[in-house]
Amino acid sequence: MTDQKNLILAIALSLAILLGFQFLFPSAKPTAPSGQQQPTTAATTSTASPQAPTAIGTAAQAPMDRAQALAQTGRVRIEAPRVHGSINLTGGRIDDVTLRDYRETVDPNSPEIVLLTPLGGPSPYYADYGWAPADPSVVVPGANTVWTADRQTLTADTPVVLRWDNGQGLVFERTISIDANYMFTVVQRVVNNTDKPVQLASYGRVLRFGTPVTQGYYVLHEGPYGVFNGTLEEKTYKDIQDDKAVRNSTTGGWLGFTDKYWLAALIPDQSVKVDTQFLHQSDGGGRYLATYQAEPQTVAPGQAVESTGRLFAGAKEVDLIGSYHETLNITKFDFAIDFGWFWFLTKPFFKILAWIHSVVGNFGVAILIFTLALKLLFYPLADKSYRSMAKMKALQPEMVKLRERFADDKAKQQQELMALYKREKVNPAAGCLPIIIQIPVFFALYKVLLVTIEMRHAPFFGWMHDLSAPDPTTVFNLFGLIPWSPPAMLMIGAAPIIMGITMFLQQKLNPAPADPVQAKVFMLLPIVFTFMLAHFPVGLVIYWAWNNTLTILQQWSIMKRMHVKISGGMEEGAEAPAALPPSVTRKKNGDGAAKAPATPKAPGPRKPAGRKG
Repeated sequence: MTDQKNLILAIALSLAILLGFQFLFPSAKPTAPSGQQQPTTAATTSTASPQAPTAIGTAAQAPMDRAQALAQTGRVRIEAPRVHGSINLTGGRIDDVTLRDYRETVDPNSPEIVLLTPLGGPSPYYADYGWAPADPSVVVPGANTVWTADRQTLTADTPVVLRWDNGQGLVFERTISIDANYMFTVVQRVVNNTDKPVQLASYGRVLRFGTPVTQGYYVLHEGPYGVFNGTLEEKTYKDIQDDKAVRNSTTGGWLGFTDKYWLAALIPDQSVKVDTQFLHQSDGGGRYLATYQAEPQTVAPGQAVESTGRLFAGAKEVDLIGSYHETLNITKFDFAIDFGWFWFLTKPFFKILAWIHSVVGNFGVAILIFTLALKLLFYPLADKSYRSMAKMKALQPEMVKLRERFADDKAKQQQELMALYKREKVNPAAGCLPIIIQIPVFFALYKVLLVTIEMRHAPFFGWMHDLSAPDPTTVFNLFGLIPWSPPAMLMIGAAPIIMGITMFLQQKLNPAPADPVQAKVFMLLPIVFTFMLAHFPVGLVIYWAWNNTLTILQQWSIMKRMHVKISGGMEEGAEAPAALPPSVTRKKNGDGAAKAPATPKAPGPRKPAGRKG
């Protein structure tokens, strides 16, 4: 049987490796594009079936800033409760979206988050819709088509109708509406005023110019993804670069591009079969396309057809995404938020934290209350484990004697230790149980802090203004007293230092490793974890430090009740454990260690009664 400390050491080091993996070996971060791109019109080729345009464009010679790009074309303003922006009348593109409720920094006066950006500006990112004709001679609206609008402003209560006549008997209409949040609905309609039937296939596209700089977390997906035939598929930008095209056919589902907190996703009619694809074109900076195309529809003379699609362009709020999944019957739209392998813990954890936050008004306080609740939930299990550890602590002097006595006979030493554990009814691995329980809880809470936008810019107290970001202070400039910004590796803030201290104090209450090498490694772990967790969200550091504090109080309370000294052994005058072997007595020698009783002498020959001398 392996020594308890080997097991605890293995678990601790495994945890360190798991948590540190994404920092030691982060996923590749693509560089931001150096230039911007402008579109070119795709050449029309004769095909047997309708094909949506897939040309993404070429590099621009002189990119403009965003304001200049917006001023180049006529626009319909978007004034929705949670969205500012505009629709480009050239091409009918939704290419200007900013989020009213989210700012770039914790400063409430900082600029709104920019999600979609027009062509000609920095890193264009937009959505458009259209029709692909089976007959290439049929003229359909394209990237340079100028639409007319029935109003100047799109609001949550007033949709906008765009109209264009191809001059050959086909009239195209596009009705765009937006709800009170981030969901656009696009209804495309074609009226055939000719004397011949026309076959058209509707499509929707999201185009993204330039490979975005991602966070680089191993446990967080950023990039192309979607749900196809009920299965979530996640691709990196590198995957699309290597494969050039990733195609699927599906009924129900969605596809698009995600950042850590923001999403632009196409949502076709959930009852219609569509062909989807992700494409990449490499010319200067990377250019990416997510598109779906429905099956062709025949428009009879004098008749009209419609096609409905949706576009989500906004923040990945848990309740909002879930409500769209339920009310619009969007297949697995709740998978848009990456809750990870421990989703069965992560989602309930978030729901509980959100409910506590609704009561107390502070996510940091909610984390403290939630951690306390977890402690109470697992109290019986942890109490039994900590009692076993306290017994181990009481037996530590005797264990040291056994190791010294059988220093040259490891097999005998292990045999005697196992016999001691058996006599005292002590499980040497019981102390590992709280650690094992804590690992999935730690990861689940980590995912909540990492992926949920509700934690973004959520303040705690004092200097901690964003629970989703690392502690902004550092001891190496005396927490801001010295006007110097240390390198990232030296950003060791007050919260991680507090966490490290609590970890050190908790170690003092645990049975010390007998192996000197193990003891030194354990002494280093608080320092290692302090440096490692300094780069984690401060909300997670708060959880870890608070959990350590509660554990210290629980262990100290148990040890006091059992009269176990923090340094090991029993307190003066305390009764030894009930099953303590004869080799450990209540008497103490000068150095406080248990004193072995003297070996009784064998009795001599008994003298006859009445006889003297």
